[in-house]
Amino acid sequence: MTACHRNPDLIPCNSLRLDISTIWAKPKPVKEPFARRLGRIPPYLFQELDDLKAKTKGPIIDLGEGSPDQPASARITRAMVRALAKPVNHCYPTYAGKFPAREAVAAWYRRRFNVKLDPGTEVAMLLGSKEGVGHLIWGTCGPGDGVGVCDPNYPIYPNQTRLSGARLVSVPLLEENRFLPDLDHLVRIGDRIKLLCLNYPNNPTAAVADLEFYRQVVRLAQRHGFYVLNDCVYSELYFTRNKPPSILQVPGAKECCIEFHSLSKTFSMAGWRIGMAVGNSRLIQALLRIKQNTDSGPFGAIQDAATYALKHSESLAAKTRDLYRRRQNTFCSEMTRAGWRVPKPEATFYVWARMPEQPGKAKGRRQKTEDYRFVLELLKNCRVVVAPGSGFGKYGKGYIRFALVQNENRLRQAAKRIGRWLMANRE
Repeated sequence: MTACHRNPDLIPCNSLRLDISTIWAKPKPVKEPFARRLGRIPPYLFQELDDLKAKTKGPIIDLGEGSPDQPASARITRAMVRALAKPVNHCYPTYAGKFPAREAVAAWYRRRFNVKLDPGTEVAMLLGSKEGVGHLIWGTCGPGDGVGVCDPNYPIYPNQTRLSGARLVSVPLLEENRFLPDLDHLVRIGDRIKLLCLNYPNNPTAAVADLEFYRQVVRLAQRHGFYVLNDCVYSELYFTRNKPPSILQVPGAKECCIEFHSLSKTFSMAGWRIGMAVGNSRLIQALLRIKQNTDSGPFGAIQDAATYALKHSESLAAKTRDLYRRRQNTFCSEMTRAGWRVPKPEATFYVWARMPEQPGKAKGRRQKTEDYRFVLELLKNCRVVVAPGSGFGKYGKGYIRFALVQNENRLRQAAKRIGRWLMANRE
C-alpha cells in the first residue's frame, strides 16, 4: 500500500500525473500588466519633459521642472551628519514622525503664522508634501465623492483624484480673477464636493491668496460641509512685504482644513523627501491610515536635520529668498529687453506668462492651443526647456511656465537665446 493510500489527507498519486497534451497546448495570451485605473491618468508632464530632454543632443538650459539646483545649507548638512551617528535613526521610523520634529513644526507655525498646533494630533511628518497629498486624497475620497481641483494645477491633484476613483470637479483659475477660484463658482459646486484642493502660493501661476480669500473659503466649507486641502509649500519664497498667510490663520479653519508644507523649496532639500501635514486631526488620521499601509515615516536623521532647519528658518529662508529675487530680476528684465514682457511673480520661483506672438504668424493672432508646439520650438531652436501651460490643465493653454532653477548667467543666456529667435522670426 502506498503512502497516498495510507493517508487520505494526501493528494492522490494519480492526480499528479500530467496530461502530456497540455504541455503542447497553445499558451494563453499574457494578461495586460497595467491596472485599468492607469487609463484614467494622462502621461506625467515632467516625465514627458525628461523624455524630450533625453532626445536632444548637446547642452540645454533646463527651466522646465521646479527642482532647486542649489544644495542644502552646510549648516543643515552638518546637522544631518550628526544625526547619522545616532543608532536610533537606523531603526524603522514611526509613521507620524519623531515627536521633536513635530514639535519643531508646531513651534515654526506659531512663530511664522501665529497658529497653535498640537504636535501630538495635528502634525505629521511626510516623505515630501507630494506623498502626503496623494495619501490624503486616498484616505478621504473614493467612488461617489467629488474633489474640487483648480485648473491649471500641479498634476498630483487631478491624477490622484482619478486614481482614487473619486469624481473630478474642475475649478477654473482665470487671469482676470488673479488666478484665484471664483467664489460664486465654489458656491455652485459646494454641495457636490467632499474635498477642495488649493495651492497657494500657486504652482504654476505664482498667484498668492490673501487672508480674506481664505476666510471666504473656510466659510463656504463650513456651510456646505466639505474639507479643504491647502498646499502651502512656497509660502517662504515671497518677494513683497506681504507674507503669504496660512489658511489655518482663519478662526475655525482647523475644523475643516489641512495644510501641507515641504522643506524642498525653502531649504533646497528636494531630494531629501521631507515635508509635513498640519491641521484637522481627523484628516491627519485619514492620511496616516493610508500611510501605515503603504510606506513608513521619513528617515530619522532627515527628520533631525529638518528640525534644525525649522528652528533656524528665519536666517536660512532669507538667503533662499534673496537668491530667487536676484534670479527673478535678472530673468524678467532680460526677457523684457528680448521683447517678451513677462510678469514678475509675488512668490514662488516660477514665471507664468502668456505666449508671445507666434513666430511666423500674423500679428494679433494668439495661438492659445499651441503652447506645447511652442515649447518644442524653443527646445529645437533655443535649446531651452520650459513647461507648456496646457500640461497643467485646460485653462493653462496659451501660457508658458519658467522655473528659475538655473544661475543668473544661465537665465540671462536663456533669455537672450529666446529673444534672438523671436526677433529672427518676426522679421
